[in-house]
Amino acid sequence: MTTIHANGVDLGIEAFGRDDSPLVLLVGGTTMLSWPDALCQRLAAGGRRVVRYDLRDSGESTTLDPGAPAYNLRDLAADAAALVAVLGAETAHLAGIGVGGMVAQVAALDHPHAFGALTLVGTRAVAPGPVDDDLPDHDAATMQALFSRTMRDWTDRDAVADFAAAGAPLLGNDPAQARETATRIWDRTPSSDPAVHMANQLGLVFSRLDCAPRWRERLGELALPTLVVHGAADPFFPVGNGAVLAAEIPGARLLVLDDMGTALRDDTVDDVAAVMMANGATGGRHGVDRGGSAEG
Repeated sequence: MTTIHANGVDLGIEAFGRDDSPLVLLVGGTTMLSWPDALCQRLAAGGRRVVRYDLRDSGESTTLDPGAPAYNLRDLAADAAALVAVLGAETAHLAGIGVGGMVAQVAALDHPHAFGALTLVGTRAVAPGPVDDDLPDHDAATMQALFSRTMRDWTDRDAVADFAAAGAPLLGNDPAQARETATRIWDRTPSSDPAVHMANQLGLVFSRLDCAPRWRERLGELALPTLVVHGAADPFFPVGNGAVLAAEIPGARLLVLDDMGTALRDDTVDDVAAVMMANGATGGRHGVDRGGSAEG
């Protein structure tokens, strides 16, 4: 892991694979550890140069004030395009997860020259806040259970790991994987400020970001192979959000993983990597997959 300067900020990155291989750029959601190591390694083994990175105000990227970001969604999209150039690639297969998927959509729309394929995981076509009437909102019972929990001491590494593991089943995630990821995020947070630790663990900076104007109405402009991956058990962005993305992006392919919640599980990465590589190489195709098996 290192940092790289792009678009006027320092971004924490980690690279896998050969520098002369086709680039896959993984947008953190909000930290790079939203993308499992095993997925990065599988893509690299398949002949890709994989770079995952932290959004601003998370991980090892430039962190000023996660509670009051002085930038907007389009600045984050410009970061992605700038990274492609700084990394010496002409184009990249861009992938975003969660709120990183929102960054990826806007980046592909605003900087079409920089990206040759798109993967969107567990995300939706509108920004945080009130959801469109035709999109399923966060599951109310899950949100009540999540936000009624007592917050921990964010400077206590073990307490943060326990908090993440306890909340994982509510989000359809694996507690052991959530514990390990939370611990690694804590270790990479270059600050002792509890607010910064909390922002890194919960991705709170995105809820304070200016995401205007809307971009959903522009999705029909996308002219690159697109893969939409969504967990059938995702209560935060229910699977209907992924279905809408796949329907509104021309030619997009939808892969529904039956046992997945909000996070990419380690046991799904072989299927996801294989479909990502096929999508980037072949231009994608229409259809819906469930659990990795084609239905159309």
